[in-house]
Amino acid sequence: MTAPGAPGIRPSWTSSAKDIAGTAIGASRLWFTLGYGIVNEVYHPRVDLPQIRDLGFIVADGEGFWTEVKRNADYTLATAGPGIPAVQVVHRHPRFELALRIAPERDRDVLLIEAVLTGDPGLRLYVLLAPHLGGTGEGNRASVCRDRDRLLLCAEQGGHALALAAAEPATQGEAWARASAGFVGASDGWQDFAAHGAMRWEYAEAGPGNVALLGELRGTSAVLALSFASERDSAATLAFSALLQPFDAAWHRHVEAWEVWQAKNVDPGACQDEFREAAHVSAMVLRVHQDKTFLGAMVASLSIPWGSSTDDPGGYHLVWPRDLVESAGALLALGGWEEARNILRYLIATQLGDGRWAQNQWLGGKAHWTGIQLDEAAFPVLLASALAEADALGGIQAGDMVAKALRFIALHGPATDQDRWEETPGVNTFTLAAAIAALVCGAELLAPSERRDLLLLADDWNSRIEDWCLGADPALVAEHGASAYYVRAASPAVFAGRDGIRDRVPVRNHDGECLVPADTLISTDPLQLVRFGLRRADDPAILGTIRLIDALLRVETPSGPSWYRYNGDGYGEHEDGRPFDGTGRGRPWPLLTGERGQYELAAGRGEEARTLLRAMTRMGSRLGLLPEQVWEAEAIPEHFLHPGRPSGSAMPLVWAHAEFMKLAASLRLGRPIDRPEPVWLRYGGERPRVKRAHWTRRMPIGWIRAGQGLRLLLEEPASIRWQGGEARTAAGALGLHHADLPTEALAPGDRFTFAIGDEAECTIRIEAGEG
Repeated sequence: MTAPGAPGIRPSWTSSAKDIAGTAIGASRLWFTLGYGIVNEVYHPRVDLPQIRDLGFIVADGEGFWTEVKRNADYTLATAGPGIPAVQVVHRHPRFELALRIAPERDRDVLLIEAVLTGDPGLRLYVLLAPHLGGTGEGNRASVCRDRDRLLLCAEQGGHALALAAAEPATQGEAWARASAGFVGASDGWQDFAAHGAMRWEYAEAGPGNVALLGELRGTSAVLALSFASERDSAATLAFSALLQPFDAAWHRHVEAWEVWQAKNVDPGACQDEFREAAHVSAMVLRVHQDKTFLGAMVASLSIPWGSSTDDPGGYHLVWPRDLVESAGALLALGGWEEARNILRYLIATQLGDGRWAQNQWLGGKAHWTGIQLDEAAFPVLLASALAEADALGGIQAGDMVAKALRFIALHGPATDQDRWEETPGVNTFTLAAAIAALVCGAELLAPSERRDLLLLADDWNSRIEDWCLGADPALVAEHGASAYYVRAASPAVFAGRDGIRDRVPVRNHDGECLVPADTLISTDPLQLVRFGLRRADDPAILGTIRLIDALLRVETPSGPSWYRYNGDGYGEHEDGRPFDGTGRGRPWPLLTGERGQYELAAGRGEEARTLLRAMTRMGSRLGLLPEQVWEAEAIPEHFLHPGRPSGSAMPLVWAHAEFMKLAASLRLGRPIDRPEPVWLRYGGERPRVKRAHWTRRMPIGWIRAGQGLRLLLEEPASIRWQGGEARTAAGALGLHHADLPTEALAPGDRFTFAIGDEAECTIRIEAGEG
């Protein structure tokens, strides 16, 4: 019989508050997460493709009593060891205990779950499964069928299929008593219990639509095998095969493989005892988020922020080039040279023709969001440089990638269409630091004939950071005494003149258009200038910025201090705890606690950095997963929001775990471990003086300092005219074309006018001051 209620309610994902994420060290192409003590999304055959919403349990007596264990919310968690994703869960209720052990098969695409119910002998155990095959809850088909004389719960969509089989532990024989398929919100198993207090429906199939499956177990213990393949019969074979062994055997194989991996990859002496367990967990998170087909690809998180309120197919199981390189830095801190090389190979393979990378992408390289972020063109260059500096490129020829990326940066920088938070356009200090560092580091990977021009461009941008990014809003200066500070993002109008710092810039995630003067917007981004060696930790502008950061963005939580991304942030839950829905209020980010620790270390305050690392560990889940954001307001228990604890944003966030690992390694080293050495050797934290200014169509500067020459950088050859002269551009570095104009002898107050071909004239003012 076909279930009624098609197509079911609109599908959504489940909570992003994960207890743990795991995979097998082996051939298995399956990843799983747990939340609220049950299995959440399971990914197959790639780490970017979730196939179910969740798999949970109902305990009932058939006479009206029933409870869904995830809603009971009284459970404990334990793993087989620090950083070992083999999980033991015990759900407690006055009438029963439900003990679960969950582990993937090492060499099959199967997740195994051992379930043991104890307590009231009149209780029965039921399994709920919500397929979301192909990464969506739409268009799924569910069925209950007999296959090779065994009952099987199945679902299919397109080229994806799953099977859920159950075995009695002692005999490995059939454990299902009966089962049903239904449409979510209408005829699914949960609705059956809600309406009748017992299982009354036994529908053979449901679909297409948002479907779910319910199975009743014969006894109080069983081993479940959830398998995935391209068709139902194949999934069934995998499930049946996996059940023909003691659960303990699969569990111990899985645990042993992870123990070997942890022993090989995490140095016990790499950090102090109090951080050792957290280091194992972070190492596990980094390993779990790597794909097994597209080697080197890592998704940002095996979660979907506020997933229970959205059916977004992307979530955070996408590749962000920035997050990927940040993670590569943590892998290098662990000694993961080959993993870092795989990341570089993947980045080279997915670089776009113009030299940049997609804002984010599916594992195969297909873009998901289409924004352009300049730092994401810079970070792959920094990874190539880090490997080259360690003589660890392993034969990778990275020169072409570097040249294309630097060409894009030179032509399109230093302003960016989006900052690292994927929101505000303009001139951003974090992006600038990454772009300048890429120019300096990348120059060493290119031919000597190209290096000088790239280094001079980097020097020019570095010398102008204060000209472009220093603010002095009278209200902020008066209230906080910071006479000079770096803004979050300046309008490109600052290229023409310093008064452009007052221009308004957009702030996203608010109702309607939200524009604020750039010099009133403060962020933590300027700390990257210190971390990358462009400015000293005690630089007056840095100190002024720190004063504002701590006045406007710092928040003390029960777990320790953390920081908002910027004032006016709208990316987070609403004040009443409702999930982010396009608007909200930004919350503190643990990774910013780690970034501040890097600044404190650069400032010579190692103990303060250690305190911040300790705070990061306290912001994690009960098994140590670090979230994207933590809640900092009054507790709202009905939304599971508690001060200093994870909010409903992504958890785990791989970037946060990478920050933890890098800060731990930096404490051992005594300086930020990812500070690019070529940048430090060139600048040593000091603003350079330069004799040549640069003009590009994306950076049409309106003034230069007296004594400076002026170089035009163009994508194509052109004729240049100016008062008293004319010239053709010459071919230069990266296939760009340049013309050097005679401005060195002009005095302050003079103006210099030039034109490119038949285009309108441009005028440059000469100002006093040293470059």
